[in-house]
Amino acid sequence: MSCCLSCCASLTCGLCTSVASGISQKSARIGYCLIFGASLIVSWILREVGAPLLEKLPWISDTQTKEWYQVQAVLRVSLGNSLFFGILSLIMIGVKDQNDRRDSWHHGGWTVKIVVWLLLVVLMFFLPDVMILIYGYISKFGAGLFLLIQVIILLDFTHSWNDAWVEKDEQKWYVALLAVSIGCYIAAYAVSGILFIWFNPAGYDCGLNIFFLVMTMILAFVFAVIALHPRVNGSLLPASVISLYCAYVCYTGLSSEPRGYECNGLNKSRAVTTSTLVLGMLTTVLSVLYSALRAGSSTAFLSPPTSPKAGGSKPLLEEVEEGKSKKEEKEAQPVSYSYSFFHLIFALASMYSAMLLSGWTSSSESSDLIDVGWTSVWIRIGTEWVTAGLYIWTLLAPVLFPDREFA
Repeated sequence: MSCCLSCCASLTCGLCTSVASGISQKSARIGYCLIFGASLIVSWILREVGAPLLEKLPWISDTQTKEWYQVQAVLRVSLGNSLFFGILSLIMIGVKDQNDRRDSWHHGGWTVKIVVWLLLVVLMFFLPDVMILIYGYISKFGAGLFLLIQVIILLDFTHSWNDAWVEKDEQKWYVALLAVSIGCYIAAYAVSGILFIWFNPAGYDCGLNIFFLVMTMILAFVFAVIALHPRVNGSLLPASVISLYCAYVCYTGLSSEPRGYECNGLNKSRAVTTSTLVLGMLTTVLSVLYSALRAGSSTAFLSPPTSPKAGGSKPLLEEVEEGKSKKEEKEAQPVSYSYSFFHLIFALASMYSAMLLSGWTSSSESSDLIDVGWTSVWIRIGTEWVTAGLYIWTLLAPVLFPDREFA
């Protein structure tokens, strides 16, 4: 086993070194995404084939079920990944301009970073079970925080999209706004209708599923009513996009219901196959990566005070006349986003991904299923309701507190 691990490590190091040499300063965020993506792949592989290996490690309990070992493998990789990004987040606190030495640490040193990441992941498999148990509890809170940040990013995106089209002040863009809004609302209610067919089969009492679906449809209607109210400075586009997102989250919640639950129509129709699970996990991975990238470049709440994104359209560097000294030419150039928060997002995303792969550390469902169980259901539905509450707050806050300024 040690020989196999050594060969894998050497091949991985060689590949990572060649990749690291091709990462430039402009593609730093892509480099971090590749590291994060690699951690997900390693987690998934060890979840499927790592149980026999963990059973042979003397410091890990050898009297547990296969599902327990799968959760252990996922959490240990996640812990190493979270520590890697967490340490970077702490190191990057207070970086405001590119003259700071830590700016080069953020954009360079990729070979060292990859080696450190590999060491952290490997070292996590030498920790006792109790430390992984504690990390499992911490990950649940970290995953919840990541979901909250993901919702804030979505709200920021919808408002930015709406403002960008409105600022063009042309009839075609207003028509486009109306068309997209109507299309999203039609899609949201169409999805809800399909979910009624899938998750409310005839002959069963599926009151809980009906409650979830009716709430989703009511929320979509409430969004439109509030957004179009004369006293609210709202728009139909954000309301429609949030409605469609809530319908999607409701679907993910209902599809996470246990496979033996009679109201889970996907189980009856055999729609949950291996390919469906692979597609679902791929969608989750892309969602996590997008959220981390979006968080790292969002101008609403992540840009540092000296960032040009936070301060308007002021040029990054004033023009330097020919006669000025070299020192003056190297005027501090502000960073465009918060490096510390960027890495924090990846640390939280590592916890969230671990919760998905481990079923929120629950081994009650089949080990062949991903993100299935009542815990996953309530997490998803809770996310939908929090999204609705935050969006309604963004609409009503300026009306309820007219003396305060809301960005």
